[in-house]
Amino acid sequence: MSSKQQDTVVKFDIVKNRRRFFLLSGLILALGLLSVLIFGLNLGVDFKAGTRIDLYIGKEFQTADIESVIKEEVKDVSFKPVTKYGDGDTWATTTFEKTIEPEKLQAIETALKAKYGDQVSKQESTVNPEIAREMAVKAGLAILIASVGIVIYIAIRFQFLFGIATVIALLHDAFIPIAMFSILRLEVDLTFIAAVLTIVGYSINDTIVIFDRIRENLRIMKVKTAEDLEHMVNVSLWQTMRRSIFTVLTVFFTALAIALLGSEGIRNFSLALIFGLLSGTYSSIFIAAQVWVSLKKREMAKKRYSPAPQEG
Repeated sequence: MSSKQQDTVVKFDIVKNRRRFFLLSGLILALGLLSVLIFGLNLGVDFKAGTRIDLYIGKEFQTADIESVIKEEVKDVSFKPVTKYGDGDTWATTTFEKTIEPEKLQAIETALKAKYGDQVSKQESTVNPEIAREMAVKAGLAILIASVGIVIYIAIRFQFLFGIATVIALLHDAFIPIAMFSILRLEVDLTFIAAVLTIVGYSINDTIVIFDRIRENLRIMKVKTAEDLEHMVNVSLWQTMRRSIFTVLTVFFTALAIALLGSEGIRNFSLALIFGLLSGTYSSIFIAAQVWVSLKKREMAKKRYSPAPQEG
């Protein structure tokens, strides 16, 4: 054993407590799945046919007044309650469940200018049902293709058991933001899909660093028993712990700054990124490596108790 491994202090036995981490993740995933099944996702206009309109009012206003103007100009079409956002709550936004003609959207802007002044302006985004379905399918395929490609690389670059552990951690990391957005009723749009793909890449990178250290220590440290295996993984995790924490903190503070100071259009992206960053770091240390330990111990047990071939 090298001096580096000898000097590594295992401050907390992560591997020994892996069942607790499995139980915690299972509970979170179960609650998230229950929320998705009961409440579904709050799909944005990108995945649900309709029109979203963002209105710059430029001064203090009441959402009820904006809703009254919209109801007057666009009749018989339901829309979400108007919400405020932006510096000083000077912006208003809502989404219609059906596509709205440009003339009616212009009528809304004209009516609001008459009420609040010429500084009022609008931004609209309209998606028809065919495009919405196509975008939803393509988003799912993008995540699937990226995930499969990453898993194949892990399996070839390392070994098959590493690939299986990566798949489980990958599904864990992709589902956590989905569950949180369902529970908090945050809008799912294209920026959310971009955030999930970013999370997948980040989480895999962190997992690869840990697996690479485990593979390196497999060559250096003598692993003959299950206890040796657990100790080796504990050492590997603590050797990469500082790197994992510092890396996630750097990206986390950036995403937090975007969430607090950024525009409304990228706020959901930053929130999904925050959920995924925390989940990805957690899964790399407490899920992916622990799944690999469980699989490796089972493989070692099979080799140990497999009957020797009989000579004829």
